[in-house]
Amino acid sequence: MLTAAFGYGGGVSAPHRAAALAGRDILNAGGSAIEAMVAAAAAIAVAYPHMNGIGGDGFWLIHRPGQAPVGISACGRAAALATPEWYAAQGIRDTLPSRGALAALTVPGTIAGWESALSLRPQAGRMPLADLLAPAIALARDGVAVTHNQHRTTTEKLDGLRDVPGFADAFLVNGAPPAPGHPLLQHALSNTLAHLAQVGLRDYYDGDIAHSHAKFLESQGSPLRLPDLAGFSAEVVAPLSTDLRSGRVFNMPPPTQGVSSLMILALFDRLGIASADGFAHLHGLIEATKLAFIRRNAELGDPDHMPVPAQAWLEPQALDALARHIDPKKARPWPEVAKPGDTIWMGAADAQGCVVSFIQSVFWEFGSGLTCSETGVFFQNRGAGFTLASGPNQLRAGARPFHTLNPALAHLADGRVLAYGTMGGEGQPQTQAAVFSRHVMFGQELQAAVTAPRWLLGKTWGQASESLKLEARFDPALVQAMADAGHEIELLPDFSDLAGHAGAVSCHPDGLIEVATDPRADGSALAF
Repeated sequence: MLTAAFGYGGGVSAPHRAAALAGRDILNAGGSAIEAMVAAAAAIAVAYPHMNGIGGDGFWLIHRPGQAPVGISACGRAAALATPEWYAAQGIRDTLPSRGALAALTVPGTIAGWESALSLRPQAGRMPLADLLAPAIALARDGVAVTHNQHRTTTEKLDGLRDVPGFADAFLVNGAPPAPGHPLLQHALSNTLAHLAQVGLRDYYDGDIAHSHAKFLESQGSPLRLPDLAGFSAEVVAPLSTDLRSGRVFNMPPPTQGVSSLMILALFDRLGIASADGFAHLHGLIEATKLAFIRRNAELGDPDHMPVPAQAWLEPQALDALARHIDPKKARPWPEVAKPGDTIWMGAADAQGCVVSFIQSVFWEFGSGLTCSETGVFFQNRGAGFTLASGPNQLRAGARPFHTLNPALAHLADGRVLAYGTMGGEGQPQTQAAVFSRHVMFGQELQAAVTAPRWLLGKTWGQASESLKLEARFDPALVQAMADAGHEIELLPDFSDLAGHAGAVSCHPDGLIEVATDPRADGSALAF
């Protein structure tokens, strides 16, 4: 059984050991948590390509001692050509494609997020970019062993990916998913990262890499063009926040679903539940999730087009009124529309008290699948989250799509700073609520709170059912009680990917750093 890692010099949680090691080594060399996260982000883009890559988006929450938390929104905007009219001319009038060139319609933002984050690191002792990217460059050049998770995911999604240009050459072996342990070599990606290390990250948007991508994307039929790339930069934003009895919690503003994660915790906090893992705990969080998702699905999208700012959803009076709609004994009818997505979350802390919560994604597994053979980059399909109908999430030139991504951060009443999060699309707010409530509200040890059995309301990772899915490790009597209350129950394997790959990093007031990782993934919790 996994146990939390403890240390005073620094700590990293990541869903792949190579990424955790890359971050740890930067911290050991005297780097900041921000620099460690850039190293880890680059490494995991190489080592866990089914979940993320440098052709996707990223979001950061950063705590620096004595300063208000800041967020970085590295959310790519839709191409200037990407309008309902342009897609109608391509014969698409109902639903945007999820694979191929027409699905690659938003700028990849995560590299700009790395650049923005590095501008916020301490001035003294800044490490060279080449040092931060060196672990990822070596992994891509020398090869990384394919995980069981990558093999399984590639096998499950092969039908939609095998014929997408560039995908088979990059991620299949003789047309088949590589076996666990197979050395995944990504020479083109290694060269791309080495080039960025030499000339700077901005080259991804207005230099040689940008020109290569613009030429490739246009040749394949994507609406993305060079001006879309050149005009992009990440945004430093103020996080959303709400107060709980246990402290203040922070999350990302729209177009992410961060407001949903905060609403769930705030609604649950109002229920006064006294203990973990009984009927009241699960039922209360699940019913809070339903109320948060109903408003999310109706109103959340590009903040420039939302009728009410998301922070207003978190006003105490509004939450008080909404909490009164939770029946403590009976399940609200369901379903609502689910939001899929595939992602990684990572956290880091350094000895100076800087704490980072970070998330990076290409949306679906391998994103659009469209892979540039010259650079080794495959492009996200985040634009598939747009709708062609009117509303806050309608496709518009320059618009930001709805994002499931939402790294979380908390300033706890006892002085701890907690970074936590997960992958899992629709399940991200639910897993965050499970980990936070168990650890912070009910006092479970951090690793135990991550390891404990979890649930998923609705569908994610392409699952068709809208049921309440429970890992089979739950007490059968609790499962029956949930069913008796009107929840439609479906059992999952004991440690299911559907329940997310969570992690957490806690920085204590005395400088102790506590790190947890998820046994459902292939990662590590490292501290020293």
